[in-house]
Amino acid sequence: MQEPSRRPTSNQPHLHPRLAETVGRHLKHRSQKPVAHHSVAAFELLLEELSKRPRPLVLDSFCGSGHSTAALARRHPGHLVVGIDKSAARLERHPATPAENYLLLQADCEAMWQLLGSRHMGVDHHYMLYPNPWPKAKHLQRRVHGSAAFYWLLQIAANATAGVGRIELRSNWQTYVEEFGVAMHLAGCRGTISRVVPEPPLSLFEHKYQSSGHDLWAFAGELAQSWPAPAAP
Repeated sequence: MQEPSRRPTSNQPHLHPRLAETVGRHLKHRSQKPVAHHSVAAFELLLEELSKRPRPLVLDSFCGSGHSTAALARRHPGHLVVGIDKSAARLERHPATPAENYLLLQADCEAMWQLLGSRHMGVDHHYMLYPNPWPKAKHLQRRVHGSAAFYWLLQIAANATAGVGRIELRSNWQTYVEEFGVAMHLAGCRGTISRVVPEPPLSLFEHKYQSSGHDLWAFAGELAQSWPAPAAP
């Protein structure tokens, strides 16, 4: 029998006091961090796949074993769904099944956002399902919205081929989703926060958290090509 999953515990009871300052700094100064070789190699595999069969993109960042990537491929049959995870061990657990419209890549997600954005490539729908929430207050800059790569996450949504890029983040830590929603608002992106409606789970983590009785939260928003963000505070 599977052990119940623990809920995130944090020494941060509310939104981080430096959230607006951190987001504002990253909106003003886009990351130009050197990209590791394995992420560049993964990006080249993506370009090779698109050269064979050009299609608009859906990203499944932090995809783990790729269970969610396969599910999202069924939801988006006209797109190439790209699952990205830094762990080769997790990706190797993906069952070997024919994949017409999805691709799994071992890479750093933030590096892939930077590589896509610097090439002016867009993502029509970007899913981030239960990334590590880094709940300790000192780890704000390790969270998606506190990362220096946050600018690139926004840019690839603004470059969406559909004219509007959709972004969805889910977590079992409500504060994390609320922080992400505030960061997106500061960036000029409208969205909503809601509980995840019970449905067949998209990812193995979602299944585990649902089975353990966790409250699950989601941010869903859109970013138009009229972005960039307003002047940051």
